[in-house]
Amino acid sequence: MACMAVELARKKARLEDGAGSSSNVVSFNQQNFEQLQQDCLQNGSLFCDPTFPASWDSLGYNELGRNSSKAIGVEWKRPTELCSDPQFIVDGAKRTDICQGELGDCWLLAAIASLTLDHQILNRVVPPGQSFTSQYAGIFHFQLWQFGEWVDVVVDDRLPSRDGRLMFVHSEEGAEFWSALLEKAYAKLNGSYESLNGGSSIEGFEDFTGGIAESYDLQEAPPFLFNIMRKALRLGSLLGCSINISNSRETEAITPQKLVKGHAYSITAVEQVHHLGSPVELVRIRNPWGQVEWSGAWSDNSPEWTGVQPEERSRLDRPADDGEFWMSYRDFLQQFSHLDICNLTPDTLSSDHLHRWSYSEFEGVWRVGSTAGGCRNYSATFCSNPQFLIRLQNVDDDPHDGEDGCTVLIGLIQKDGRRERRFGRELNTIGFSVYQVLKNSSSSTFCLKFRSRTFINLREVCDRFKLPPGDFVIVPSTFEPHRRGSFILRVFTEKHAHSRSEPEPEHAHSSHFISEDDVDPHFKHLFAQISGKDSQISAFELQKILDKVVKQRSDVRTNGFSLQTCRNISLLDADGSSTVGLLEFHTLWNKIQRYLGIFKNHDSDDSGSMSSHEMRAALAEAGFQVNSAVIQEIVGRYADSSFSIDFDCFIGCLIRLEMLFKMFWTLDKQNQGRIQLDLQQVNRPRLVRLVLNL
Repeated sequence: MACMAVELARKKARLEDGAGSSSNVVSFNQQNFEQLQQDCLQNGSLFCDPTFPASWDSLGYNELGRNSSKAIGVEWKRPTELCSDPQFIVDGAKRTDICQGELGDCWLLAAIASLTLDHQILNRVVPPGQSFTSQYAGIFHFQLWQFGEWVDVVVDDRLPSRDGRLMFVHSEEGAEFWSALLEKAYAKLNGSYESLNGGSSIEGFEDFTGGIAESYDLQEAPPFLFNIMRKALRLGSLLGCSINISNSRETEAITPQKLVKGHAYSITAVEQVHHLGSPVELVRIRNPWGQVEWSGAWSDNSPEWTGVQPEERSRLDRPADDGEFWMSYRDFLQQFSHLDICNLTPDTLSSDHLHRWSYSEFEGVWRVGSTAGGCRNYSATFCSNPQFLIRLQNVDDDPHDGEDGCTVLIGLIQKDGRRERRFGRELNTIGFSVYQVLKNSSSSTFCLKFRSRTFINLREVCDRFKLPPGDFVIVPSTFEPHRRGSFILRVFTEKHAHSRSEPEPEHAHSSHFISEDDVDPHFKHLFAQISGKDSQISAFELQKILDKVVKQRSDVRTNGFSLQTCRNISLLDADGSSTVGLLEFHTLWNKIQRYLGIFKNHDSDDSGSMSSHEMRAALAEAGFQVNSAVIQEIVGRYADSSFSIDFDCFIGCLIRLEMLFKMFWTLDKQNQGRIQLDLQQVNRPRLVRLVLNL
């Protein structure tokens, strides 16, 4: 279980010092920008990045690989070699700084363009103060969100060029380089430039903000979308919209009413006004060009404004050719095709005037044989998927649909898809199910409440739900079982929600004290025959007894009990002698009989062995509630190559778990659910024996 211990230690350190948060970014590849910059300035050298070198490997692996036609004539040049007076940013970042090159990453460029609309977020992603004059050492850095962590990515300024011009992103005038260097940092984060081919702008939105993005087809707009947009702006969310194009010739074509097709707009306000006494829903939209505005109803100086009360008009309508305009919500749905809402995490927002989402995040793994259970179509394995609990206690204020309930955004991201493309790995088809936990006096039942709208092979699946207060379990999964992968599950709620991995490791341990008077005389006689003169059974003697018992059973597949398992069983002795006396053997015998019944219950095909996917349910029946990380370690240790677990391994596993939990509860004297060990406690003989057997 060493790898699990390392991962738990990493997570604990992150919680304690906030590493990976927006206020305490992690250095990607452990490269510290300030230290590297100072080293170069002291040495009088320009930085050359050894972790993302100016080579074929950084460029690509297939279409941009070493022998590809698209890579012919590539030279890596610094901006000082491409123009006489290179600039990092001139007069602020603008949309014209972002022109697409030979790479199919228009999705990323649209997201970079959105950064120019919000200077607070831009300054977060592109730290200010960088230049080609002051403190120039050929090194730059950018801060990006990546699968739950903010990372600081260092790059050198050697950029792919051909015939003296940048191959990929470049500025319109050719002398401004912040966008090209940001693209390089993003390529480094994902393994190569080629890995950026194809994608969705939502991916870039999230990696530049750490937020969770919703996407709406406005031709199928849900009811109350206007209210959703209004609440999103109150929560500091970023809203963008666009008009679809049917072919490349329509890109940035201007409609008769002065809207630009295939172009990213931002939404800056959503209001309701009274026109001639009747309420009208309006949307304020901004064209990042700073010009070319909607000329239809409710545009600047349109006659509709004369029907609005003067005080309301003065608050909303400020006619100017600044690229910002109002239009009715009805026209918005008819004219625009697509709406994206990027909801920001609380630590991204600095304004005290904004409400904030409550935010929870979980890491998980789908591991073949243990936690890769597939969707609900695969009932035999579905329950082995990772599970996460959220507890909703307070309903929303001012609900967008007028009905009490708790708004929940759930986003499931699969990790490292772009980085693993070079190895031929495709994205998994992913989704999730949401179950409500219904409790009664004796037990809990699970009722399917919602599923993600679709299972799809994208980086992320995200959906919005309205749930009643209560406990809910989220089960993320791949569509098919036995598909490996790692993921981040994020949950946004309007009110605070308690959340945790479900279940946390626990064991309802109860001790039953017996005396010799409680032992059947026949059992005493049998024990006396087996144990001999010392009235103790050693691990060697126990192995012979158990082997003899299982050989008489045709319904249990095993090669016999290993000596290691029998030594583990001997740890149940009370006096530390590593041998088992009468009362200990009586308890042990009853325990093995009970575990045999559980084993048979979960041997669904009567093969004499148990599928590793049944291990979670079998452990629960035995009294152990363990989380997915523990299940993965158990399967890795005890399952064979076909992910089957025989009776010997099953018994060995349960005995070790029992000893582990028993030791924990013994040391947790105040029943706090946590322990802290000093060296003297670690050297306790019983604990040492347990560790040596793990």
